[in-house]
Amino acid sequence: MLDALRGLDPVLQALAAGGFTWAVTAAGAAVVVFTRGIREWLVDGMLGFASGVMLAASFWSLLAPAIVMSAGLGVPDWLPASTGFVAGALVLGIADRLLPHLHPLQPISAAEGPPAPWKRSTLLVTAITMHNVPEGLAVGVAFGAAALGMGSAAGASFEAALALAIGIGLQNFPEGVAVAMPLRAAGATRGRSFWAGTFSAAVEPVAAVAGAAAVLQMQAILPYALAFAAGAMVYVVVEELIPESQQGGRTDLATAATVAGFTVMMVLDVALG
Repeated sequence: MLDALRGLDPVLQALAAGGFTWAVTAAGAAVVVFTRGIREWLVDGMLGFASGVMLAASFWSLLAPAIVMSAGLGVPDWLPASTGFVAGALVLGIADRLLPHLHPLQPISAAEGPPAPWKRSTLLVTAITMHNVPEGLAVGVAFGAAALGMGSAAGASFEAALALAIGIGLQNFPEGVAVAMPLRAAGATRGRSFWAGTFSAAVEPVAAVAGAAAVLQMQAILPYALAFAAGAMVYVVVEELIPESQQGGRTDLATAATVAGFTVMMVLDVALG
């Protein structure tokens, strides 16, 4: 199967990888079919794990290659990575303030952004969708970078892109749970809860294709694009995932899970990439 994926056009590779990460989100949402509730400590741990994965992916799979690729562009090596990183965080910050959304495990009264007469399910899906856009972009840009032959010296290889897709997939499982379970606990049907959790990641294959296509057409933006995805993901981790993982007061558990997630993603990237 890996050989077949390797032989595909990079845009199709990005589509397949984005489809995989979407499927893992659906698997997390499917938990709602078997139970109406889930232990809060387990959700805290899963969110902490997701935080660690995203932080490690932001550096090992995105920022470090972006810095290496910046050499020879006629600008300081740090400039493309820092510019893209700040831009990614800024765009997510603006979206966070302009789009009505509700973080998982929060009451509807805690919805953020402009007031909107939206249902809880819509607000939850909007929040997770904002998470998933940069994740999909990251996967697509990684496969695009590998196709451009940037080489292993920059950490941009098919194996590195595959490691990133696996890591993003792992941390998508708790996101599917985090959308579906609160809806089920609030009285929504199993089917509605499942589809809400699944739909929240539908944007990932689309964003992955867009990311791969963009860097293939405009190679000069590649370091900026990698760093942009990193900045967006770090914003999500610091502004949302880490606070959510610790809001129950189980800070030691959430912190340990974050370290575990970081370690798993680091091992994946180094071992495969």
